[in-house]
Amino acid sequence: MKIIIRSKGNFTTWKMSLVGVVFAMLIISLPAFAELGGDEASVETDQVHMEGMRRIARAPAYSVHEIQAPTGSVVREYVSPAGKVFAVAWEGPVLPDLQQVLGPYFDRLAQARNNRNGRGPLVIHEPGLVVHSGGHMRAFVGRAYLPDMLPAGVEVESIH
Repeated sequence: MKIIIRSKGNFTTWKMSLVGVVFAMLIISLPAFAELGGDEASVETDQVHMEGMRRIARAPAYSVHEIQAPTGSVVREYVSPAGKVFAVAWEGPVLPDLQQVLGPYFDRLAQARNNRNGRGPLVIHEPGLVVHSGGHMRAFVGRAYLPDMLPAGVEVESIH
């Protein structure tokens, strides 16, 4: 395949293999994972990644996308009317891929795990992030939310 580009009167020819073009197109078209702070449109990607069944429940101030994985674990992604994931919650016998679910906030969780002393639930209370994660083998639970993104009228207790 040849790509011809005209630049200031000169022609430049680039030769690219078909494989290279296909690879580039795939990279460009990959959807982002739904993640804390991410867009609602990508929740379907999480469903595919978890190989789960999804159902949507609507509340007045938000919607909840619940994904049931074949492992028995459940992930709930709370989406604001603006289409942003403001909270996630999980429960089940297997932890979900927290790096995927928490996205850019995962590093803060990993740092808190490394800096904690002893056992017990992991709790992060920072101005822009709250995470509660605990449980044991076959019984994990947790939630994470962005306080600044909570829709008006949404109580933290409703995230479970």
